[in-house]
Amino acid sequence: MRPFHIALAVLVAAVWGVNFVVIELGLDHFPPLLFSALRFLAAALPAVLFVGPPKVAWKWIVGVGLALGVAKFGLLFIGMDRGMPAGLSSLVLQVQAVFTALFAALALGERPGGIRVLGMGVALAGIGFAAVDEGASGPVLAFVLVIAAAACWGVSNVLTRKAAPPDSLNFMVWVSTVPVLPLLGLSLLFEGWDRDRAALAALDWSGAGIVVYVAWITTVFGFGVWGFLLRQYPASSVAPFTLLVPVFGMSSAALLLGESVSPLRWCAAALLVGGVALTSLAGARRPRTREAVPGPERVTAGR
Repeated sequence: MRPFHIALAVLVAAVWGVNFVVIELGLDHFPPLLFSALRFLAAALPAVLFVGPPKVAWKWIVGVGLALGVAKFGLLFIGMDRGMPAGLSSLVLQVQAVFTALFAALALGERPGGIRVLGMGVALAGIGFAAVDEGASGPVLAFVLVIAAAACWGVSNVLTRKAAPPDSLNFMVWVSTVPVLPLLGLSLLFEGWDRDRAALAALDWSGAGIVVYVAWITTVFGFGVWGFLLRQYPASSVAPFTLLVPVFGMSSAALLLGESVSPLRWCAAALLVGGVALTSLAGARRPRTREAVPGPERVTAGR
C-alpha cells in the first residue's frame, strides 16, 4: 500500500477507536436508544440525497439495518449506558469476527480451516479473561449485552456478504435509513417520552457535535474511506488495520476518560486481538458447489 493510503487506514482505525469514547460522552446527553436513533438519522440525512439509489435489493438493506442498526448498536449503547467501559467495549466487540465465522459456517456452508478454528479458540479465551476482569469490577449484564451486540454484528456481516454491495458507502447510507423509526419507537416504549423530550430540549453544541462525530465522521467518512481502500487493494491488505481499533479505543479511553487497564485486561486484549487476527485473515474452505463470496474482512471493519 502507498504511504498515504496506509495513513488513511490508520486514521480510520483511530476514528473508529475514539468513537467509543465519544459514545460514552454522548450517553451523558441522550438515552441510549434515542442516541442510536439520532446517530442513524444524521448518517442518513442528507447523505441519502447524494449517494444515488440503492444498488442491492431492499431485503438486504432492511435485514442489515435491523441486525446492525437496531440490534447491534441498540445493545451496544445500552450495554455502555449500563456501565460497560468504552475501552473494554472497543475490545470485546471485536469478537464479532468469531460470530461471523460461526454464522458463515451455518448459513453459507463455509468450513473454517484449522488456523481459523485456533483463532476462534484464542479469541474466546480472551473473552473469558475479559469476563473475569469485568466480573470482578463491573456489571456483568453490561458485558453480556456487548457480547450480544457482537453476535448481532456477526449476523449483519453474513447478510452483507450475501448482499455483496458494490458500493459500501451507498449501502451504509441506505442501511442507516432503516433503524431510525424502530429505534425511536423502542426509545419511546422503554425510555419514555418525557426522558426523550428532556434530552432533546437540553441539546447543546456539545451534544450536537457528538451526534455529528458518530454519524458523519465514523459512518460517512469512515465507511467512505474504507470502501475506497477496499477498491484499491486486496481485502487481506486492508483488513489488518481494523486490529488497531481496540488499541485506539483502549488508549483513548485511558487518556480521555481515565479508564484503568488492569494486567488481566491486557492479557485479554492480547488474546482477543491475536485470535481475531487469525480468525479474520485465515482462509475458509468453501464447498465447490457454492459461488465464492467476499471474505469476512470485507465486511467486518466498520464501527
